Amino acid sequence: MEFSAAGRLEVRITTADVGKRVSVRRLSEPGVTEGKFTDTVGVLTSWDAGVLVITRKSGESVRIDESSLVAGKVVPAAPARRRGPAASYQELARVAARAWQPLESERLGEWELRAAAGFTRRANSVLPLGDPGVPLDAALDAVRRWYGERGLPAYVQTATGAEGAQELLCAELERRGWVREVTAELWIGALAPVADRAEPEGVVLAREADEAWLARYRRKGVSEVALRVLGSGPSVWFASVPGEAGAAPAAIGRCVVDGRWAGFAAVEVDPGERRRGLATVVMAALAQRALEEGASAGWLQVEEDNGGARALYAGLGFGAHHSYHHYREPEAGAP
Repeated sequence: MEFSAAGRLEVRITTADVGKRVSVRRLSEPGVTEGKFTDTVGVLTSWDAGVLVITRKSGESVRIDESSLVAGKVVPAAPARRRGPAASYQELARVAARAWQPLESERLGEWELRAAAGFTRRANSVLPLGDPGVPLDAALDAVRRWYGERGLPAYVQTATGAEGAQELLCAELERRGWVREVTAELWIGALAPVADRAEPEGVVLAREADEAWLARYRRKGVSEVALRVLGSGPSVWFASVPGEAGAAPAAIGRCVVDGRWAGFAAVEVDPGERRRGLATVVMAALAQRALEEGASAGWLQVEEDNGGARALYAGLGFGAHHSYHHYREPEAGAP
């Protein structure tokens, strides 16, 4: 904690420190001035209407009334790791799910049914991370009913190249006529080398996607549902490299910080501004912010046929961890 010259504890953080890693001490009980303190360390993600929100490394958010503060200071992030991370499929699947949250979800045993009015397959598919608690055919019947009630096709997100029963589930889905529509890969890498690749000059970071950012985003006509999904996650950042006056940004990106992980998405560059290293600059700026929040590893998702993105991410030190697939329910009348 921070002490004054007179030896007293002091609050040395302000609203200008939002986005920085801080350590604060507060009174645990109203009206008690001695001996009842609670310390919190994490990223100051907001400070509005007299309430601070601090996001711990675990992803947990803590709300603190500013009137209870006894001391506070900005603290440096932990030393950055520069070697590649190790991770299980289960850990990465859960981190990726928290970074792209549905509007509605329901549990079926250890399966999670997710829906977001059809915005992206990831937010409108089943995430099966264990036993559904009923036989597979009964589980798939329940899945089809659940999505049918919402006017959506049923999708199941599975993986290959990962430990566990995922590959067996892929085989069982195919045997039942479910159709694989999309395959992509989840890549991981150390975060510090990404931050070291470029000076993040000219990159603007914000907590929300503004109209300019959305003008560059490849999904046109973004709805309120899409905005809610884009803004979901423990600690979300949007990056922009401004374009010419009145034009959409030259480049954009999105990052979600969740404990030791930083997830990158929506890294897009104006076709007329490519080969200037803007995607690397955006990634570096987001990586630097994630390091400041205590993250050490990065992940991202890339489709198999996106050669340009794969070359970029490989050059930044990322490599494939596993492939994931979306299986769509069979057409009516199919076996």
